[in-house]
Amino acid sequence: MTARDTRQPHPVDAHGDPLTFAVSGLMAEPPGTVREYEISGVDVDAGEDLVLAEPVGGRMRLLRTNRGLVVDARLATAIAGECARCLRQLATPVQLWIDEEVLPTIDFASGLPVPPEEGADPEAPRLTDHHELELRPLVAAAISLAEPIAPLCQPDCPGLCPDCGERLEPGHSVHDQPLDPRLEALRGFRVDEDADSG
Repeated sequence: MTARDTRQPHPVDAHGDPLTFAVSGLMAEPPGTVREYEISGVDVDAGEDLVLAEPVGGRMRLLRTNRGLVVDARLATAIAGECARCLRQLATPVQLWIDEEVLPTIDFASGLPVPPEEGADPEAPRLTDHHELELRPLVAAAISLAEPIAPLCQPDCPGLCPDCGERLEPGHSVHDQPLDPRLEALRGFRVDEDADSG
């Protein structure tokens, strides 16, 4: 698991979480300063209903603004699941796009708390009191949004046989339908075409 600044070693937090970035150095830089990070091999818990088939990887760009940071991350992973037609197990690749402005909770220069702006979304992401960017909840939310509604193992998946429940592979034999016992009396019924025409 790695996540690093491409120009200098990535300063991870004290707990070693590869998706928590110490950005105090960037916050001390003037607006317009950019840091780029590579993220690879990171496991993310996306919730009870989602299981990842592959770890998360990609790139992240942080832009210092006069208010805080703009996070621009392009990540990829795969979600484990089953085909909506044939129920075969599969891993669906997904692209994750994160574009968020993250504001500080503590003013870097004065050390005083920065109150949320009036009318601001209370759920909006903010840096921690230690000037750390916690990317993990943003990644988990992006995975949830990227979950396919009806994933398919292949675009033309034929689905399951309605009679035996097996996957409709090429060469699958057609099953003889058992006759409804209530219609057994009609098995020998024939229409007399001469009588109809006369």
